[in-house]
Amino acid sequence: MRHLRYIAIAVLCFSGLLAPVTAQAQTVTAADIQRLQDNVYLADRDLTTLRGREAARATQLQAELDELRDEVVYLRVKLRKERTLSRSEYADVRDRIEDVRSRARGESPVAARPTSPSPAPARGIIEVPPGQELDVRLQNVLNSGTAQVEDRFEATTLVDVIVNGRVAIPAGSVMRGVVSAVAPATRTNRTARMTVSFDQVTITGRAYPMRGTVTQAIAGEGIRGDVGKAGAGAAVGGLLGAVLGGTKGAVLGAVIGGGGAIAASEGKEVELPQGTTLRVRIDAPLQIGGATGTTNRTPR
Repeated sequence: MRHLRYIAIAVLCFSGLLAPVTAQAQTVTAADIQRLQDNVYLADRDLTTLRGREAARATQLQAELDELRDEVVYLRVKLRKERTLSRSEYADVRDRIEDVRSRARGESPVAARPTSPSPAPARGIIEVPPGQELDVRLQNVLNSGTAQVEDRFEATTLVDVIVNGRVAIPAGSVMRGVVSAVAPATRTNRTARMTVSFDQVTITGRAYPMRGTVTQAIAGEGIRGDVGKAGAGAAVGGLLGAVLGGTKGAVLGAVIGGGGAIAASEGKEVELPQGTTLRVRIDAPLQIGGATGTTNRTPR
């Protein structure tokens, strides 16, 4: 019996030593994010080599890499502000960067790592699916000349978001945004740009983490600056298109690229006045209700 007791104590001690190691292995660190940034740099070099052989192919992959570069910035900001980051979120970006590198080198695409299916939402929880869009009204002024990376801002939802006949996000809910990248206009950099996204929505006093990307800027006073001349390519984050012209109350001119990058050219700043309506795309399943949220007591 005494020997069995010693064995049991040894097992418990070993388990206690192993648990912190396992937890540490599952924790995303600043070094992990730096490795992602290094991999983006290596992917840029791969694309430079590819561009000499297949320019069209390189341009297509560059657009994908520009979006991934913005996502790495988002992960870095999120880790710094919240001091935690899910391993699955990190691994998804890591694998997509490696996939771009493999295709740039002419190799077979990286096989997707097996993942466990997402569990069904618990009873009483409403899940807003990825791809859902909603319009929000900006409560702050955002200007690429004064904004700083990690600046927080707020917007309120304009209409109810309904999923399967139930209100998931009521109109008037507060969404928290973050400036994840900004480049003001200078004498040498004539194209100002600013990347913004949303990471939290508060509903009846409970805060829920989310991932949302800005896809359009609508109404308000529009975006000041000659955005119609914003260029394309890596220099402006792989911007998608031309100005969406119109009258007051319609789309008034946003040039928005991958990851929510907004650009203006001719040396003018990107400015989103208070009251601008932003269209936001939900990029990851957002679960509302039950115990998924936290009481929002801390000041923003």
